[in-house]
Amino acid sequence: MIGIISALNVEMESFRAFIQNPTSETIAGIPFVSGTVEGKEVVTAVGGIGKVAAAMCAQAMISTYHPDVIINTGIAGSLSNDLAIGSIAISTSVVQHDVDTSVLGDPIGYISEIKRIEIPADRTVSEHLIACAKVLGIRTMGGIIASGDQFIGSDEKKAYLQEKFHAIACEMEGGAIGQVCYQNRIPFCILRAISDSADNSSKMDYHAFIEMAAAQSVRLLYAYIKA
Repeated sequence: MIGIISALNVEMESFRAFIQNPTSETIAGIPFVSGTVEGKEVVTAVGGIGKVAAAMCAQAMISTYHPDVIINTGIAGSLSNDLAIGSIAISTSVVQHDVDTSVLGDPIGYISEIKRIEIPADRTVSEHLIACAKVLGIRTMGGIIASGDQFIGSDEKKAYLQEKFHAIACEMEGGAIGQVCYQNRIPFCILRAISDSADNSSKMDYHAFIEMAAAQSVRLLYAYIKA
């Protein structure tokens, strides 16, 4: 079974149109829809914005449905000159850039519960997604995706995330989903279409391109499942 999590309805609703024999239930206020896509079992959830919502959603999915892999789909801000709006970032690992116990001597981003900063995504899933993107002609890059409970929209913060974590994209859920999966020993990957440049222009770009970017991520996700 493939578990698929998004933060927003716009990132999920068109994918759910592909689900055959759908069954719905709500767990902890989170709507889950399961069924099959191209003969493969899937369970989907719209978990909400931010790390707490994402972690709740991932754990509820794992505990209830026991997926073999979880993919977090949606949109993100670009931290790379090679990722324009509409292109896609695929995680090789995730970090939580807003975790900071540096006053205790830890490096910024260090998660004490798992004793690491970077959480590795599943290499097989990442490579398969990148291969599918190439077939579709979608510009794609693999790398570190940085998560935190803040919308990144300034040149200064963008430069900080690039320098500190060498991340290629930023968003608000993937790092939390990655941690939950890591601690449950569930393979995961973060698939994020670029909706904005995570700089001073990001507010305008986000509202203009969110639907287009979400459609790109769904297009790639469907191709991955169909392959």
